[in-house]
Amino acid sequence: MHPHLHTKDNRACEEVMTILDECHARGFMWKAVGMCNDAKTNVNKCLRAQRLERTKANREAAKLKNEQTKKHWEEIDSNS
Repeated sequence: MHPHLHTKDNRACEEVMTILDECHARGFMWKAVGMCNDAKTNVNKCLRAQRLERTKANREAAKLKNEQTKKHWEEIDSNS
């Protein structure tokens, strides 16, 4: 099962997701013959770019947290 696309985290991709929804609303045959493939590719690219940004931010936050933890352990070791 895929998660819902229209969430507060995906606001940057709202426009391309709406285009994909409109394409899918045209009917099964429209989708079956590949008329929505470009819209789907654009949604995937947008969501991937967002995921990469989140990953980068999470990595930076983890580095800062690890540095703080290391400082705390050094302080504990020096007081022991």
